Amino acid sequence: MISDPWFWALAVPAVALTGISKGGFGGGAAVATPLMALTIPPAQAAAIMLPVLCLMDIAGLRAYLWRWDRRVVRILVPAGLLGTGIGALTIRAMNDDWIRILLGTVALGFLAWTLYPRKNISMEKPGAAAGWFWGSLSGFTSFITHAGSPPVMVYLLPQKLEKEAFVATSLIFFFTLNYAKILPYLGLSLIDARVLATAALLVPVGVAGTYAGLWLQRRIDVRWFYRLIYTLLFATGSKLLYDGVTGL
Repeated sequence: MISDPWFWALAVPAVALTGISKGGFGGGAAVATPLMALTIPPAQAAAIMLPVLCLMDIAGLRAYLWRWDRRVVRILVPAGLLGTGIGALTIRAMNDDWIRILLGTVALGFLAWTLYPRKNISMEKPGAAAGWFWGSLSGFTSFITHAGSPPVMVYLLPQKLEKEAFVATSLIFFFTLNYAKILPYLGLSLIDARVLATAALLVPVGVAGTYAGLWLQRRIDVRWFYRLIYTLLFATGSKLLYDGVTGL
């Protein structure tokens, strides 16, 4: 397994935050791979996160089973799978620096969009065409960096779903995408014994984080959670973007 102590210092809180987000907060998953990619190659960080995400998705999905919006799911899931396929076909053309640039751009773009005043954004419900566009883009960024949340949120938030339906719809979407990535990741030789051994130690952290999120969402002020996520997104996104551009 990976022995670098700096990796573990970042990976444990990153996976815990991802679990908490899947337990009902949302947004935290966007920071996990960028944090790990500060100490190891981005593709390796994504490969380590995949088994962790797959098992966390089971824990989260069980809590929100059948509560998703079927109309939205029928649009997003096929679109996301299309984007996943595009990601699988193009990842070999991207070196580590380009992946860092993509990671940093997505992180900072998500942060900018999230913090932009909502009153200046049209909140009309986007149609099926928008769902296919944002769902496909989410599938692509999810395959490369597991940063699929920012694009899909552009489509999901204006749908004005009830909280449980919103969380459940997000969960089933990423559950499907994450399990669809397994065979391509294996075919691309991104998953090996070292990756699996490292992921195995992080799985309990992620699952515990999921149940902690279910417990915390009704007991704490979520603003503090999001402030932490936004700070991490800004710091890691800026660093990865800088490293990627200077490394080209």
